[in-house]
Amino acid sequence: MNTPNKIGLARGLTNYGDADFSLYLRRTFAKQAGYSNDMTNRPVVGIAQSASGFNPCHRNFPEIIEAIKRGVIAAGGLPLDFPTISLGETFLNPTSMKYRNLMSMDVEEMIRAQPMDAVVLLGGCDKTVPAQLMGAASADMPAIQLVVGPMLPMPYQGERLGACTDCRRFWGKFRAGEITREAIDEVEGKLAATAGTCAVMGTASTMASIAEAIGMSLPGTAAIPAVHSDRLRAAEASGRRAVELAFTPIRPSEIITERSVENALRVLLSIGGSTNALIHLTAIAGRLGIKVSLERLNTLSDETPVLVDLKPTGEHYMSDLHAAGGLGAVLRELRPLLNLDCMTVTGETLEERLAHESTWVDRAVVRSFAEPITPQGGLVSLFGTLAPNGAILKRSAADPRLFERTGRAVVFSSLADLAERIDLPDLDVTPDDFLVLQNAGPKSAAAMPEAGYLPIPLKLARAGVKDMVRISDARMSGTAYGTIVLHVSPEAAIGGPLAVVRNGDMIRMSVATRRLDLLVDEAELQLRRAALPPQPAAPRRGFSRLYAQSTLQAEEGCDFDFLRG
Repeated sequence: MNTPNKIGLARGLTNYGDADFSLYLRRTFAKQAGYSNDMTNRPVVGIAQSASGFNPCHRNFPEIIEAIKRGVIAAGGLPLDFPTISLGETFLNPTSMKYRNLMSMDVEEMIRAQPMDAVVLLGGCDKTVPAQLMGAASADMPAIQLVVGPMLPMPYQGERLGACTDCRRFWGKFRAGEITREAIDEVEGKLAATAGTCAVMGTASTMASIAEAIGMSLPGTAAIPAVHSDRLRAAEASGRRAVELAFTPIRPSEIITERSVENALRVLLSIGGSTNALIHLTAIAGRLGIKVSLERLNTLSDETPVLVDLKPTGEHYMSDLHAAGGLGAVLRELRPLLNLDCMTVTGETLEERLAHESTWVDRAVVRSFAEPITPQGGLVSLFGTLAPNGAILKRSAADPRLFERTGRAVVFSSLADLAERIDLPDLDVTPDDFLVLQNAGPKSAAAMPEAGYLPIPLKLARAGVKDMVRISDARMSGTAYGTIVLHVSPEAAIGGPLAVVRNGDMIRMSVATRRLDLLVDEAELQLRRAALPPQPAAPRRGFSRLYAQSTLQAEEGCDFDFLRG
């Protein structure tokens, strides 16, 4: 019933068998909410908001929502906010990743089911933005993404701290016995002191940057701090633009294209962004039938330099990127590599956007294309007998001295096994070994947690070891760092090669040749495969059953198979 001549409350009428009665009844209950005839005759802008008491990053949503509404009303629309699932990264078990697809379905179906002419997607914490973009891509209703913004770093003993790279840094110091319990308790109160997402180039900041780069957010909005008044002005502007989209629709399918996805990949590589973002971008693109190739990623990575000096690969924070010129400064440096004809949510092409922006930039934060931090991109895909379908290394956060290495496998069969043995004094491990974690991929009971950042074994940490090669089918937080191979596919839980790695096996990693190989005779591997236990039965009911049956592998974005375009 969503025909072009139906707008606002007249869209998608509830079916009572009498369309006129349905509209009459809907307007009756709109009057119950206190709306006048003038308001109910306007186009409706939905505000999909993901606030929750379990999501403290989003605690400033009420004032952001009010600013969006202000913009919508000023532009002649009726704003109606509605809740969706909220995914607070640190408050979900087993991991927020398990529920990303569920939230995307919630967003998609509520956009479809409720009368709206355009929608503002309000998210921030790691999985909310990808879930919203996935849902919006599937619904293909005019949409604009708005993020909550990063938190501000806080001073502590002469330095600045911000979640969560500094969380990991200080926890590593505590594990190594370098700081006391009293010190770590004091740091705990300094790491996340304001509203907003992690202050570094973690997954939330990376996805905010990708949303702007791909054209779904207003220019200059990715890096505005959550507590800055510019964030409220961005919300008002997003509301205004949503009303314009209601009258002159530009749909996500016109913005998210093969060429704009490639732009987003280049930005991901140049900002030293989170490995998680590759999974999310693959899932978003997949909703529109666009494939993200890991082989193509390697080609782009060889051509795209790292330009942004932010933690965890640099020294600065997202608030510094905002002050340095924002994502626009990065896009201008990448201009020779970008597809400039891509449409954005503003109605302008990327080329038109860049033509009238300020050219000022702080070179301490955003380097020039001619003088990059590194000449190659932050991510690289590895293939080989251990990862036939690919694996990911965030080389910008890794130690180059470990890039060409053959090591002995020290295997942990599960997260429980890792927790039980990693700190044992008699663990047979040396700094030259490769730590290997199995059964932490998307179809495992663990549901692909951010457990790829395996801790340095306690006895090595106390001996001063800071990094070693770590391999798993798990993910890694964008706030983490180290020589860590992730997303090994096929995963161990479905019988991939990772499942048959044993203690003492030799593994060869070569970043130069993009290889990750298990150096074990094929006959021996066949015997091991034959001895693998049968896969456990899927859960009997509910979302866990749907998740177990339908989740795809990392190279396909870990989306549900029935949701892809």
